[in-house]
Amino acid sequence: MILQWKIFLAFFIPGILGYGGGPSTIPLIENEVVDRYGWLTVKEFSEMLALGNSLPGPIATKMAGYIGYEEGGVLGAVTAVFASVAPSLILLIALVGLLYKFKDSPRVKKMTSMVRPAIAVMLGVMACQFFFGSYKDIGSIQTLILMAASFFLMEKVKVHPAFVIVGALGYGALFLS
Repeated sequence: MILQWKIFLAFFIPGILGYGGGPSTIPLIENEVVDRYGWLTVKEFSEMLALGNSLPGPIATKMAGYIGYEEGGVLGAVTAVFASVAPSLILLIALVGLLYKFKDSPRVKKMTSMVRPAIAVMLGVMACQFFFGSYKDIGSIQTLILMAASFFLMEKVKVHPAFVIVGALGYGALFLS
């Protein structure tokens, strides 16, 4: 029962604090499952994130289902997925009327515009952690090859990021295992 409570908190807290959806909750989930509970390493988390991004659907619920299942079986997966959607569900029901009433208010518009930079900083910190972890694990040459190829494919050739992720997974399976 204590494990189920920890699983619930590990996904409920990021759900409450992660304003803006999946991208803003990823660093918060990482903090909970890597730093706080130690269920995954940074490398395992980044691999799970890459795999989860290659699949359709919301990333937070996919991560919750996977981590919940790994830690607590089927009940853990159900607990984690419910915990990841519960804050949004509760807040949506409670606040939709209030926000609709004040949707044209300059204060509401200013509040939402001030949250975006915080999300950008959190994503930047996480990207740096992934970069340094990759650099440490596979070396500078492999890291630069993957970075350059990803940039070229997404920015110049306009390949969808999901295909780039699948390609990077294939590259890793062929050349880095």
